Amino acid sequence: MKRCLSLLSIVLTFTAFTNAQQFGNNAAAGHYCNTRGIRLYYESYGQGEPLLLFHGNGGSISSMSNQIGYFSTFYRVIAVDTRAQGKSTDPGDSLSFEMIVDDFDALIDSLHLGACYVVGWSDGGIDALLLAIRHPDKVKKMAFTGANLWPDTTGLDPFVFHLIEQEHLRLGRLPKTPENKNELKIIDLDLYQPHITLDQLHGIKCPTLVIGGDHDAIPTQHTVLIADNIPQSDCWIVPNSGRSSNRIAVYCRR
Repeated sequence: MKRCLSLLSIVLTFTAFTNAQQFGNNAAAGHYCNTRGIRLYYESYGQGEPLLLFHGNGGSISSMSNQIGYFSTFYRVIAVDTRAQGKSTDPGDSLSFEMIVDDFDALIDSLHLGACYVVGWSDGGIDALLLAIRHPDKVKKMAFTGANLWPDTTGLDPFVFHLIEQEHLRLGRLPKTPENKNELKIIDLDLYQPHITLDQLHGIKCPTLVIGGDHDAIPTQHTVLIADNIPQSDCWIVPNSGRSSNRIAVYCRR
């Protein structure tokens, strides 16, 4: 495995920022992009080269509070509520990672950003991978943690995968309100998706840092498999860490 630090610098930022509570609900920084049948909500902070932040399943911009606070001193940070989550409401019946990253592509075009740095956590890591696969011209460098390639007990810890199955069954028994339907749509995203092949990883051209906690819901061998199949990749398995590895801020050297 290649050395991580030869490509990307790593900074631990466990300190909470004093204004973190505003992230995800900041009228001064918040905007909507009308695209592909939805209003995609995002917030923009700082100046410089664009850096996109992608949150995890069922989360929102606020999930990336530490990263926003840190990175906005170096970059123009654009944090996004993904389709059907946060303030990006979506009345449709279907949801896929491909739909989500095509939304991001449309947002990048609307803001005339060109190639961006990308940081993703959990489902946001899957988003980063698929953005680099489907829209390679939009990703300059990326770092992500907690991503998986396929939805089974090799891509997810069996305990976690079965919890998702149970949540799918619970939500399926509830009244079919818009809120319950949306929750089911989001949980099913991880139950039935993604479907990323190793051949697709081979086609990723941008420098990449693949991160995982050694007690993550994604088995370590799966995280290493992802890194081994991206040509310009480095891998960092964070010791004594689970899903909280999203509290690690990673910045890309210019």
